[in-house]
Amino acid sequence: MGKIRFWVWLCLMSGASLSFAQGSPSAGKEKAETCGGCHGVDGNSSAPIFPKLASQHAAYLGKQLHDFKSQKRADPTMSALAEPLTDADIADLSAYYAQQKITVEQGAPNPLGKKIYLTGNLDTGVPACTGCHGPDGNGNPQALFPQFNGQYAAYLEKTLKDFKTGARGNDPNGMMRAIAARLSEEEISAVADYISSLK
Repeated sequence: MGKIRFWVWLCLMSGASLSFAQGSPSAGKEKAETCGGCHGVDGNSSAPIFPKLASQHAAYLGKQLHDFKSQKRADPTMSALAEPLTDADIADLSAYYAQQKITVEQGAPNPLGKKIYLTGNLDTGVPACTGCHGPDGNGNPQALFPQFNGQYAAYLEKTLKDFKTGARGNDPNGMMRAIAARLSEEEISAVADYISSLK
């Protein structure tokens, strides 16, 4: 099995969805007040290093909050905030942010980033990002692959670097860590720029 075909297969095999309870967006809005300082009242953070939560799939948001709570995803601040949350709190917060509209960045498309995103890099065995995240960056909620079109380039770059170094390790089957390890610093920066320009 070729490298690229293997990654596509792994992407599909990682798609077993996890079941999370459906939350109440109205209850989530009240509970989101604490989150607004970093992520914005409507989930559109003003600081490029903090991710935008608006429009993100509820199931993906729920998984991340559960991972912060269990410290499967390492971040002292987020783990401390997630630790007291109940399953209902997590479901409500996730439902609220999923219903908000993301504000898309106005970056110019990056040619190298576009190439990596759409076709990967055959020479280094990097698969196209579209295989899991779709051509427009809409992700796959059933497989818990996030939507990241319009996300800040700075946050995307940090995330890919964290996967590359292993600082972040809550990806299914280590898939993103394995892919990011094959990306150069230039490719990481370029693909982050390109993704931030997707609408």
